[in-house]
Amino acid sequence: MRGSELEFFEDILEARCAQIKKNISGVTDEMNQLQDLELNDEGDYASASNNNLVETAIGSQQQLELYEIEAALAKIKDQNYGICDMCEEDIGIQRLKVKPHAKYCIDCREIAEKNDN
Repeated sequence: MRGSELEFFEDILEARCAQIKKNISGVTDEMNQLQDLELNDEGDYASASNNNLVETAIGSQQQLELYEIEAALAKIKDQNYGICDMCEEDIGIQRLKVKPHAKYCIDCREIAEKNDN
């Protein structure tokens, strides 16, 4: 992969990393505000509990994506970005444009997903 392509993906990954960190901070703030609320009835409590579950799920998913992005940024630094973790072949540029923090090429992604189930 050429230097200009690496810079392109590094910029995308760093921007997404910053956005996720901002989102996680916002989720944490919202969860703290929910805990500070005085809940007057069961409906209020149910609504706050539901919001808390949703926020926790979103935060967990974003934390996972953040981990994958940080791993991709480390690969850029180590000059092995864009190489499949499973087969060690190049991950296609089009796939990286869709998911810049992809760990696997298309074929290996399908294998990994089958193994996760």
